[in-house]
Amino acid sequence: MGGEGGGVLADWIVDLAEHGGYLAQSTSVPGVAQRTGATIYYVELFSRAAAEAAGKQPVLALIPTPGDVDIVIASELMEAGRAVQRGFVTPYRTMLITSTHRVYAITEKIALGDGRVSDAALLEACEKTASRLIAFDMEAIAGATRSAISAVLFGALAGTQALPFARPAFEAAIRRSGLGGNASLAAFAAGFEAASGGPLAATPESVSPEKGETPAAGADTIGDQFSAAVEAFPAVAQPIVRAGIERLIDYQDTAYARLYLSRLQRLAELEQTRGDGSSRLFDEVARELVLRMAYEDTVRVAELKIRSARFARVRTEARVLDDQILEIAEYFHPRVQEIADTLPLRWGRWLLKTRWARRLVERLTRSGRIIKSTSATGFLLLYAVAGLKPWRRISLRFAGEQADIDRWLNAVFQTALRDYALAVELAETSSLMRGYGETRERGRARFETLMQALPAVSALPDPAAALRSLRKAAEADESGTELARALCKLSIGVA
Repeated sequence: MGGEGGGVLADWIVDLAEHGGYLAQSTSVPGVAQRTGATIYYVELFSRAAAEAAGKQPVLALIPTPGDVDIVIASELMEAGRAVQRGFVTPYRTMLITSTHRVYAITEKIALGDGRVSDAALLEACEKTASRLIAFDMEAIAGATRSAISAVLFGALAGTQALPFARPAFEAAIRRSGLGGNASLAAFAAGFEAASGGPLAATPESVSPEKGETPAAGADTIGDQFSAAVEAFPAVAQPIVRAGIERLIDYQDTAYARLYLSRLQRLAELEQTRGDGSSRLFDEVARELVLRMAYEDTVRVAELKIRSARFARVRTEARVLDDQILEIAEYFHPRVQEIADTLPLRWGRWLLKTRWARRLVERLTRSGRIIKSTSATGFLLLYAVAGLKPWRRISLRFAGEQADIDRWLNAVFQTALRDYALAVELAETSSLMRGYGETRERGRARFETLMQALPAVSALPDPAAALRSLRKAAEADESGTELARALCKLSIGVA
């Protein structure tokens, strides 16, 4: 487990065992969360009566041994996959309890392309390897009961009846710890029912917002203003479009969401007349377009840093008590380009073109800055930057992004008139434009390279396959070496 209460879960199991007539030993091997694997908490139990009857003290191991583990509990699907990979899960012995939600690993996130491991592949590996698999979305239950996922996992463990203790003994361990109170017991009950095959005691749908809590940004607005427009699009893409509207309303405003819909309308008409019936092109453009329109900038970063939900999440993950003070230090190192992008169009261009102004800004930002978002001055500074949202439309970055988006959409549209499959690949090429700062600049450079190569690619025998190979080469490394080799192989020269 990572920061989801693995130590608390191990303590509950030890307390349960000791009050149930068992000897217990708990150890932990720290990891680096999603970078190289979360912390492994290992617990061994031995009957006290059996030890007394034998007249000997048992020798308990400090770490798990592959092939010698009875129960593995994982807080999310990737950690379950890691347990399988390490050999801790075996078909002749091990029961595996895991949540089916995903927390993407760093290796998945930093991949230039889509580096995600398939959820289906992970579940299949778990099913084949474990003697018994208990898997459901425990994070959703934890959120619904406003508790930590450790309580849901503890309930799932009790529901399997794999340990020689009754349900009241598990609940007593939670009460003795004094952690979570009624919320932990509710989460435990839901996990117990799910693992034992009974009805869920709590689901996200069964828990209504408490008084004073507001729904997600844009939820009501979508229902009132956009439902008819969304329903006019291909059914398979409607969930993506709805999610895109929500994101863009939160990112900017309803007018920005309408711009998103108007851009999609032209493509929807093309899909009806020139599509192959799969709606692949519309689906891909709908996804990539919202990602490009909701680009990350200094305003967005500042806005996300000061949201109350973020402070609450950090307090929960850091296990901050009510009588403790939380301080959050934010590390900023803005470049001249990012500062210019935030300024109005003319001012931003002037800053980039004026040598003395650039040098002055570089000197002031050379060492970066640490801002405490939990302090009054730090919060107000970030609040002021986030307050520039209404002025985003006149910024240098906004003008450049919208021009690039329109150029990309026009290229996709014109390509679809000639070659639908190639247009789909061109739509997917936009995935190179991701991230922030230098990462986005590298992706943009490769995207521009592929746009330059498009006319030559169109003349090849199988242009869609050729562009796909170039896109994968562009995602292969950060240096661009593989892309250069792929272009050379296809005899395509670009600037």
